[in-house]
Amino acid sequence: MNRVILIGRLARDPELRTTPSNISVATFTIAVSRPFNSQNNGNPETDFINCVIWRKQAENLARYCHKGSQVAVEGRIQTRNYQAQDGSKRYVTEVMCDSVTFLGSKDNKDNFGETPEFTNNYQNNSYQRNDVTNQNMPQVSPENIPSTDITEDPFKDFGEEITLSDDDLPF
Repeated sequence: MNRVILIGRLARDPELRTTPSNISVATFTIAVSRPFNSQNNGNPETDFINCVIWRKQAENLARYCHKGSQVAVEGRIQTRNYQAQDGSKRYVTEVMCDSVTFLGSKDNKDNFGETPEFTNNYQNNSYQRNDVTNQNMPQVSPENIPSTDITEDPFKDFGEEITLSDDDLPF
């Protein structure tokens, strides 16, 4: 099984490109701190991991995340090789992302690395709305929400009743 889940910060701004067939692809590097201290004077070491994401998620990553943004990456490790201009063979190992979740920005974080606005809005479900007026939308209140009587058979006008035995089932 080849599955990777990483949480880290963008080491640089994502690079968004478009293939000749007009498919968006973004490459980016995330810095992931190791959970232990090494011989580096007790300072934790950091791994810089190259990642690739495709299509709409690539566009969103490039639009909303910048150097220092905290992200969670899920995908698989993939290796490839190519011939460099000097004729040498180069090998690349990168994470091919299935999804990237935006966790916060470097500038706006609390002690836990999460943005206070995200945490509060998520917990209270009070997301900011755009300044759009809904004057033409009908007002909804509990009195004018249609209800369905669950004592009534929803399939009464569907057709005739069919009786099945265990021999009719394919399993």
